[in-house]
Amino acid sequence: MDFELDDGWDVYPIYGNTNKAFMGKKNHQRLFLKRNASPFLAALSMEEITPRLIWTKRISSGDTLTAQEWLNGQTLTKQQMRLPDVAHLLARVHNSELLHRMLRKVGGQSVRPQDFIQQYLQDLPDDLRHHPLMARVLEELKGTLPSLPVAKYRVCHGDLNHKNWLLSDRQQLYLVDWDSARFADPASDISLLLCEYIPLKDWQEWLSAYGETMTTALRTRVVWYAKINLLLNIKDNYYRNQYHQMNHEIIFLEELSQYEV
Repeated sequence: MDFELDDGWDVYPIYGNTNKAFMGKKNHQRLFLKRNASPFLAALSMEEITPRLIWTKRISSGDTLTAQEWLNGQTLTKQQMRLPDVAHLLARVHNSELLHRMLRKVGGQSVRPQDFIQQYLQDLPDDLRHHPLMARVLEELKGTLPSLPVAKYRVCHGDLNHKNWLLSDRQQLYLVDWDSARFADPASDISLLLCEYIPLKDWQEWLSAYGETMTTALRTRVVWYAKINLLLNIKDNYYRNQYHQMNHEIIFLEELSQYEV
C-alpha cells in the first residue's frame, strides 16, 4: 500500500492489527500510523487520552491516514489493570465534555441495554440457548433492563482489553484503539473491566478509585451489564472453541447471579 509519505520513510505493519496499524520510520524518527482511525482521535489527543496526534490526511485510495507520536512503553498486564491510574483514566473518559461533544459531532451511536441483548441473541448456538443457567440469566436480564436515561449516557470505549492500555516509558497511561467507541451507560464499560480483571470482593474499592460510591442503583446497573457482557464473552469463546475460558466464565456467571444487588 502506498502511504504517500515523503521520501525516506519506511513503513512496517504492526502484528495483530489486521493491516490497519503501522510503524513509520525515517532515520531516528518514528510515527504510529493507522488507516481509518476513529474520527474523533483529535479530541482524544487533546484530552491526552491517546498519544499526541501529529497529522491526518486522506490518501488516493480514499483511506484516511493518521500519524501519532510513537511512544516506547508497554501494554498493561492483567495484574496492572488493578492500578488506580486505570480507574482514574476511565473516569476521565466518561466525564469528558469535549469527548462527548466531538463523538456527537461525528455521529456516534447510542447503545442501549436491549441492543446488548439483541447482539447476544444474533446467531446464538442452540447449545447456549438451551443452557439452563444462561437461559435463566437471559430471561432475568430481559425483565430488568437498566433505566438510566439516554441523556445521561457517556462516551464509552467498548473494548477495555488490557492490550489497549499503553504505559509509556515516562509512566504516562493511555487508552488506545477507539474503533468501538459509542454512547452508552458508563456501567457497561465499568463492568467490562471489573469482570475481566477485578475480583468480585474488590469491586467496591475499585469504584472508589474511579470516583463513585457503590450505591444500590449503581450496583444494579453494573451487575446487569456484567451479566450481559459475560454472556457475550461466553458466546464468543464458544465460536472460538475456547471451551476452558468459556467454562470459567460460566462459573463466574453463576457466582455473579448470587451476588447481592
